[in-house]
Amino acid sequence: MYKTLLVAGATCLFLFSAAGMTFAQVAADPFDDGPYVVWHDSSRVTVFYICQGELVSQEYNVADTLRFTSLCGTDTSTFVVAKTAPPVEPDRFDHVPRILAVSDVHGEYEAFVDFLQKAGAISSDRHWSYGDGHLVINGDIVDRGDGVTESLWLVYRLEQEAKRAGGRVHFTLGNHEQMVLRGDNRYINKKYLEGTAKKSRILHQDLFGPDTELGRWLRTKQTMIRLNDILFVHAGTSPELVERGWDIETVNSKVRKYFDWSSAQVAFSEEPRFLYGSQGPLWYRGFFKPDDGKWVQLPEAEVLEILRCHGVSTIAVGHTLNGCVDSYYSGAIFGVGVEVKETGTLQGLLWEDGHFYRVTPAGERELLK
Repeated sequence: MYKTLLVAGATCLFLFSAAGMTFAQVAADPFDDGPYVVWHDSSRVTVFYICQGELVSQEYNVADTLRFTSLCGTDTSTFVVAKTAPPVEPDRFDHVPRILAVSDVHGEYEAFVDFLQKAGAISSDRHWSYGDGHLVINGDIVDRGDGVTESLWLVYRLEQEAKRAGGRVHFTLGNHEQMVLRGDNRYINKKYLEGTAKKSRILHQDLFGPDTELGRWLRTKQTMIRLNDILFVHAGTSPELVERGWDIETVNSKVRKYFDWSSAQVAFSEEPRFLYGSQGPLWYRGFFKPDDGKWVQLPEAEVLEILRCHGVSTIAVGHTLNGCVDSYYSGAIFGVGVEVKETGTLQGLLWEDGHFYRVTPAGERELLK
């Protein structure tokens, strides 16, 4: 599963490319996409796909659990969807034996799968193989790439399989999930805007609305989670957030509360503007030194105060992309976000037996000081 290498004083190149596009930006036509599951009421649902550029749909009556296979002939996947909405899971877990974290997948499905397989989290047939370990996807599965739907459904299924095996999958919300849920289309791949949305005649944000399975599932996700004494949050925790006295549970509930507010409501309400702004947990960048002067890096004393206020020893973040997964502030902060240019470039952070490791694209682990 892993090979261990000791890395002393490794330096990672900072790569801030918020507007950059990944290697799969423009999808070929015709294309496949799906499934999308639309709930009409508590027992009637429509499943639809785009198969080779054409809309294919099927309506089902659901007594308890919806089970269906792909409507596109080349796909043999089976999906299991409960009639009731997924529960909001706890935001704190103790006594976790090992944790593997990745971030900023951005629709690069094959790169995501390749990394999870080489890291030992999933098997060759893409099923859970991490036992009682916990996998964290620290935000930003969506946008940019053309494998968003596949990536989301993979995580959806792995959540079910991990729980049965005594492990867990945690998907924290990133700024791009916020953007998709709120109709900000700046970074959506053309496959979805010019393909799926047009073919289905459904606005892209409505494909993730509260009456869709992916939409109601995303609305159960946390923004911040604590595993052992490690805090996972997509962008970071600013001093301003700490000054408000909001604990993890408060932040999570407030972010979920405002997802379905209109833009007019948000524009004239201070709390959601803060949460969705540059000092909020979805967008903050103050743990890293900028190469363009767009923000100010926090001094170490303020970082340590943030840790103290949250009662944790470490914070792991994505969002601000670096050349490799690495530690900052003498191990108080770990940057998990790397730019995924192609299959074989995604990296991860592993915690096991009290030590942190960088997991390379080849599945090797390198001890981080």
